[in-house]
Amino acid sequence: MGNTLKERNLTMLTDFYELSMANGYFCNGLGNKITWFDMFFRQVPDDGGFAIMAGLRQLIDYLENLRFTQKDIELLRKKGFNEDFLSYLSSFKFSCDVWAIPEGTVIFPGEPIVTVRGPVIEAQLIETMVLLTINHQSLIATKANRIKRAAGNRTIMEFGSRRAQGYDGAIYGARAAYIGGCDATACTIDERDYGVTAVGTMAHSWVQLFDTELEAFCAYARQYPDQCTLLVDTYNVLKSGVPNAIETFKREVLPRGFRPQGIRIDSGDITYLSKKARKMLDDAGFPDCKIVASNSLDENIIRDMLIQGAQLDSFGVGERLITAASAPVFGGVYKIVAVEEGDKIIPRIKLSENVSKITTPCAKRVYRLYDNETGKALADVVTLFNEVIESGKPYEIFDPTYTWKRKVLDNFTAKELHVKVFDHGKKVYNSPDIKDIKAYCNDQVNTLWDEIKRFENPHKYYVDLSQNLWNEKKKLLDEYAVKDR
Repeated sequence: MGNTLKERNLTMLTDFYELSMANGYFCNGLGNKITWFDMFFRQVPDDGGFAIMAGLRQLIDYLENLRFTQKDIELLRKKGFNEDFLSYLSSFKFSCDVWAIPEGTVIFPGEPIVTVRGPVIEAQLIETMVLLTINHQSLIATKANRIKRAAGNRTIMEFGSRRAQGYDGAIYGARAAYIGGCDATACTIDERDYGVTAVGTMAHSWVQLFDTELEAFCAYARQYPDQCTLLVDTYNVLKSGVPNAIETFKREVLPRGFRPQGIRIDSGDITYLSKKARKMLDDAGFPDCKIVASNSLDENIIRDMLIQGAQLDSFGVGERLITAASAPVFGGVYKIVAVEEGDKIIPRIKLSENVSKITTPCAKRVYRLYDNETGKALADVVTLFNEVIESGKPYEIFDPTYTWKRKVLDNFTAKELHVKVFDHGKKVYNSPDIKDIKAYCNDQVNTLWDEIKRFENPHKYYVDLSQNLWNEKKKLLDEYAVKDR
């Protein structure tokens, strides 16, 4: 399986301040100070009820290949960095511990989805790549899942390569879209590198190249009789496109022992056209011929078309998926949460006038509690790193904002969400096959109550803090409040 990140060195893909701080840490004798950083996000895109974790495979590839080249060192020398620091970078080796929530997992605001523990220089240097890798793919996977849910059991094909923000946006976006629920992609390289099925038929230029639409259809059908899907809106869907497709199926497809795959409508009132086209195909003896829709679709348009009775079997979704156009920023952040002093872990907190930007301190882990009767997820609980939630034993959860809202759970199974990915810089986790990640994602979404999956005003899923973690946070809040008086 291909791996483009191993073919290029992205170590210098950092915000410059990360290197400036690393140089400062080194010169102040702090470079080896052990720190804990969390990545988390604050809001679900599109005001949805949940997001989908994606991008871990590429983050692992990046961390495995961290190294500073001589060209990198020369650039930093010109920028005035300390020579001893540059010598350190020339023999740089990643040595951090990393934990992460696996790809395909349903994730929620406020909970750590990646945790890094190690020397502050290393933990700080990787900030940008941690964020851009997980932010991008989680954004696209989340959007894809919304679109797939809107379409029900109908096929969704990712068609956005040409409208993506650059080739990495196309490649990794298609990968993330597949994880989130898409069934195939138009991005051919993803089949080579990740095993995502690549699909596609024809563009309008194929039809326009021939003297007549019928001639174009027949030529295509002769070439691909076993997978013949015809684009019927180049001239007129109902007056020429569908009739010529039917004639082509009779002339070129049936005599070769095949059935037509489908027609595609890429413009016009697709709901109306699909109803008319469905009747025409059925009357002609092709009730099994699928109707595909494309043309600037998203979950809202798809849902509306289906509510209005559109006769559509699958959708090709392009720019509004690959760019997550309606909410194009995932908003993950990467914050220091603790430092180590000897064998003690000392919590760190960031305060803000904006309450949503106050961080949760301490080294942490995340548990998901599942109801034993229904299998549905009840709540996530963020705990101190050394805490264990035991399945079946009564456990009180409470809202970390409205702390008087409490509930005791007893008939549940607790599952820790984090897996260890790196142990002192050595990879200890192998990413599953992408088909397994996709299936796992579907299973994860099915553990959510329907109310959480609503597109408008979804029920808020509980992400609570353990009592011990809340006590640590409150202690720091009180301490800094006193200092500021």
